Amino acid sequence: SGCLIHSVSAHNDFFTSIGQMTDLLFTEKDLVTSLKDYIQAEERKLEQVKQWAEKLDSLTSIATQDPEGFLGHPVNAFKLMKRLNTEWGDLENLVLKDMSDGFISNLTIQRQHFPSDEDQTGAAKALLRLQDTYQLDTQSISTGDLPGTSVKLPYRSTLTVEDCFELGRIAYSESDYRHTEVWMAQALKQLDEGEESSVEPVMVLDYLSYSVYQQGELERALDFTRRLLELDPEHQRANGNLKYFEYQLAKQRKAGEDLRYRRSEGAEPEREESEGRKGVKKDNLPEKKKYEQLCRGEGIKMTPRRQSRLFCRYYDNNQHPRYLLGPVKQEDEWDRPYIIRYHDIISEWEIEKVKELAKPRLRRATVHDPQTGQLTTAQYRVSKSAWLTANEHSVVDHINQRIEDLTGLDVQTAEELQVANYGVGGQYEPHFDFGRKDEPDAFKELGTGNRIATWLFYMSDVAAGGATVFPEVGAVVRPIKGTAVFWYNLLPSGEGDYSTRHAACPVLVGNKWVSNKWIHEHGQEFRRRCGLHEMD
Repeated sequence: SGCLIHSVSAHNDFFTSIGQMTDLLFTEKDLVTSLKDYIQAEERKLEQVKQWAEKLDSLTSIATQDPEGFLGHPVNAFKLMKRLNTEWGDLENLVLKDMSDGFISNLTIQRQHFPSDEDQTGAAKALLRLQDTYQLDTQSISTGDLPGTSVKLPYRSTLTVEDCFELGRIAYSESDYRHTEVWMAQALKQLDEGEESSVEPVMVLDYLSYSVYQQGELERALDFTRRLLELDPEHQRANGNLKYFEYQLAKQRKAGEDLRYRRSEGAEPEREESEGRKGVKKDNLPEKKKYEQLCRGEGIKMTPRRQSRLFCRYYDNNQHPRYLLGPVKQEDEWDRPYIIRYHDIISEWEIEKVKELAKPRLRRATVHDPQTGQLTTAQYRVSKSAWLTANEHSVVDHINQRIEDLTGLDVQTAEELQVANYGVGGQYEPHFDFGRKDEPDAFKELGTGNRIATWLFYMSDVAAGGATVFPEVGAVVRPIKGTAVFWYNLLPSGEGDYSTRHAACPVLVGNKWVSNKWIHEHGQEFRRRCGLHEMD
């Protein structure tokens, strides 16, 4: 149907949703079955040809020993005429028969739903992003030895020389010479260790020499170029580079000698490193660094005194009739901003139902472009999402009601339930959920005011990575299946709470499913913080 084709179209950003990528595994499994059928058909055909060859080999061996005596038998004479006139023609037809029709037509049909170059590049960039965020070395990634993976895993995978070369090549096409260098070096290491590959060491060394040159390392660029020329003395570009690198290095050394001479003569004083450069205070770290630190489990830690004020409790929201006999488990995750986690708040059946409803409609998650005001995809948000309305299924209605009962906030003006599935290295870099003063029209079309609060369900455990972090304050909230977290985005004054700036860390290993409800201002008669005291 048209709907199915849309969900697996060639330009559907497969790499942004692990959930939808699972369909590709089944497609590949079907293709393998089709390929095996083709191999069997070819083997049956070859067996027939082989039997014919063996029969004729034996017959001609006997016949040629006494040709006249052999043909003196009328049946042999008749059979020779018949074989040469018709049977060799039949064999020719058999040899020419193309057994691949079924497989090729199946492959052609499936290929229109295959991932594109964009998907391959997106998945490669995701690996490079994971490498940086979690400070992984190329060897760990190449051997599949990632945090959160077990040695016993049947699907633990390794990278070949070709894979490492491809990662380096994609980094090179983005002018990312640091990643080009480390992945080409890994490819070269695996070649040096004796791994067989169609990738020639000369190609790898060519990329290596240029990528280290681009990073200002002339001597290393020269070393790689010389090694390349040992393998291929006629390599035109390498010969040209050799002369250029040698010239630049000589020039660099002469400039260094001149500088040392001038300093020794007192003509040019040595500069002290400025105070600002000597050491960057952790508090002044760029946000991206803070975010990555928190994702790795480093960074700001809460003091024991503050931690001692965080509690767990059974909670019924001031004796709400639905929770009076069965209160829910509530845990304080953070104090400022106040973040609460609800345990066992969504059942396995509800999770599977929500995923089932959302999966056919997952589309690449979008962000507001401040320049155009339009929704657009962005590299810093790698996931797919779908929106579920309350009237689609009773499970969505029950979930919405549960959020209203436990928060005391009216969800009639809230946005629909958003379901998100993260892709390869899936992430959402630091952002606010509320509209800032410089975005007066952020939610104008909804007509429900700003986003007062966020409720976030975790619908899967994640083996490694995938935490929700708040870089401004250092909070790290781990995804735990069946739980939900809740926080207010606005202060009681209605101003945005800038400490709620948060991010979804890249998923290192696993499949992350979440769903969230953004609750808006309109319809909230007064502010109720879950019936609990405000933490100060």
